[in-house]
Amino acid sequence: MIITLIVAWIVFTILWKLLRTTVSTALTIAAILVLLNISFGITPQDIWHQITQFAQTVSQIKGSK
Repeated sequence: MIITLIVAWIVFTILWKLLRTTVSTALTIAAILVLLNISFGITPQDIWHQITQFAQTVSQIKGSK
């Protein structure tokens, strides 16, 4: 019984840290997106377009080697 509680506590602690990190990262990204939008008029769609374009460029460079 005690071992079960210890294992449950360890799992709970790991999941709690994972959830806290995930939420923290999501809030940080959201804040950055809002600041970029307010300051420079850059939308999330603009950022996503640049990311996909970069990924395509990298795959083309890897394919040519």
